[in-house]
Amino acid sequence: MSATLPPGTAPVKQQFLLSTAVLPPVDDDAAEGSTTHNGAPRVDVVNTDTRGTGGRTKWTKAQKKEKRGANKGRKFGKVHDQLELCWRIANGKICEHGDECRFTHDVDAYLAAKPKDIRFPSITDISDVPPFIVDAEEGGSTVADASSLDHHHTTCPSFTESGFCRLGLKCRFLGAHAKRDASGVITLIEDEEKRAQTALSATELNFVSAETLKLLRSKKYPRPITDAYLEELEAAKEQEERTGDGGDDVPMDASNVPPHSPTELITKRTGASDSSAQADTPDVRPRLPEKRKLSWSGKSYLAPLTTVGNLPFRRLCVTLGADITCGEMGLATSFLTASTSEFSLVRRHPSETMFGIQLAGNKPSTLVPTAEVLGREFGDAGGIDFVDVNCGCPIDLVFKSGSGSALLDAPAKLGKIVAGMSRALGEIPVTIKLRTGVKDGRNNAHKIMLRAATEWGVGCITLHGRTRQQRYTKLADWEYIKQCVDAVRAREADEGLSPIPIFGGGDCFSSHDYWTNVSSTGVDGVMIGRGALIKPWIFTEVKEHREWDISSKERLQLIGKFAEFGLSHFGTDTTGVNTTRRFLCEALSFQYRYVPIGLLEHLPAKINDRAPAFKGRDELETLLASPSSQDWVKISEMFLGPAPESWSFTPKHKSNAHGEESQG
Repeated sequence: MSATLPPGTAPVKQQFLLSTAVLPPVDDDAAEGSTTHNGAPRVDVVNTDTRGTGGRTKWTKAQKKEKRGANKGRKFGKVHDQLELCWRIANGKICEHGDECRFTHDVDAYLAAKPKDIRFPSITDISDVPPFIVDAEEGGSTVADASSLDHHHTTCPSFTESGFCRLGLKCRFLGAHAKRDASGVITLIEDEEKRAQTALSATELNFVSAETLKLLRSKKYPRPITDAYLEELEAAKEQEERTGDGGDDVPMDASNVPPHSPTELITKRTGASDSSAQADTPDVRPRLPEKRKLSWSGKSYLAPLTTVGNLPFRRLCVTLGADITCGEMGLATSFLTASTSEFSLVRRHPSETMFGIQLAGNKPSTLVPTAEVLGREFGDAGGIDFVDVNCGCPIDLVFKSGSGSALLDAPAKLGKIVAGMSRALGEIPVTIKLRTGVKDGRNNAHKIMLRAATEWGVGCITLHGRTRQQRYTKLADWEYIKQCVDAVRAREADEGLSPIPIFGGGDCFSSHDYWTNVSSTGVDGVMIGRGALIKPWIFTEVKEHREWDISSKERLQLIGKFAEFGLSHFGTDTTGVNTTRRFLCEALSFQYRYVPIGLLEHLPAKINDRAPAFKGRDELETLLASPSSQDWVKISEMFLGPAPESWSFTPKHKSNAHGEESQG
């Protein structure tokens, strides 16, 4: 039956097919669009790139609006309690503001207006038959029939993990850590022993202090390393102007490469190169011996993912086998202006044993000071293991600012950026993430990689096997990745340098894909992005060298685990519950695309195959495959209670929506 399906369609077995018509293609380019942590599109990137613009320009408000990604009207306003209780009173403390506090101190009035507790289900409550979540203690009712404080049948994920809940009376799972005496007085409960035991394992890292934010806003944050480095660059520039030395204009073509290097073969294969894109750079500091060595061979790497790669998702992937994690891409300019939402992107959970921060920027004067700030604030405390420079983001807003994949056309500037960041970060390694090039047929990553590995002192290189122009329209070029690896290894051997880790990326969707690419290209590992979004358990498959025919019940348990991690991170009050709901729905907007391998005629599954309309092996499996955002919200309600009437959800890569926006 699969033969009757259109080309590029997942080969679903006949007994599960509902129709041979395939679902509309998903725009992963739109899904990759950069947004802030709260869902508002980033529009603070100024175009300082002069290519084709006639000089330095700044977009107008209308132009910024036009450049935003898909569903630019996405808004996720915070949902608050009807009556806001002072957080000090909520935790049984005294508020120093007294009657002048802008929040209520009337606990009885607050509790009377507060929605009932949400009952968070246990693993044993999950079933693959409707209603999927059963509350046995409530006589078979679903989680929607939330218990009140008096029943004590709920569990608070935060309290369960750490022995206390920082939200106190504001917690929507209050019955788990509060008791009411005969006179009606409510007392908060703490498990002091558990709190002491989990002080390190459950406490997130990388919180920025108010004093640091104040210094950054006032531009008084000390940055001696940056200042000295930028002075060196300025002096070198003045020297070049006096002597007429055009070091930055020396083309980095095949004539500059020793005959034994595979670069000539690669250049011949990839077509003519743009000489302006290959401008050389003066020698920069060599790889520093005091840098921490990244021993990443054989380790799995979760790609930095905008919006969806938040701390709860990364934590879930770690439980499933991910070894290396990286925070969402942060803008250097936003860090330097003390954006609290940007600093929230660097938060780290203790379970992330190898964690990095990814930065985007377009010049040394922003990236180097940002690296110095991050290294000083978090490096000494062990909060950062590496800092990654984004040289691959294809989004117009980032590219046209000279950041992301635009750096592929500016190797001289990139070398200065990496050298300065390396100096500012001390022993913390700098890594880079590249695409093969900017335009199809003009790959230049192999030339950048040679310089990065032997001269710039990077700790790791990751190469996504697509150009910026290509986006996701074609398969990743793993043959080119292999040739780049061969070129770097040959140069390292000639110069007597220890090899640095090189990771490839693109279209990895199974253990078979992962290990085939590792063995055929010589990479140390594969960075997994879309594959992890669609099936986070891919890390288990990679670890165990198997394809996992995961059941619908197991998948729902993982969704519950994500909700649990989300509540621990975002909070268990009304605002935190619905922030968790938003990011859970974001995750489900990718996970519905998974076609269970038990339904396929043959393996391995391919990430770019489009799914036909199909039914699962049980009702839950069918529900989890639904492309409807209403069903994603329904799934969220199994763990987070009913969604408020004022709450709505619009996925990044779809036009259908839940709530008010779907009625427009």
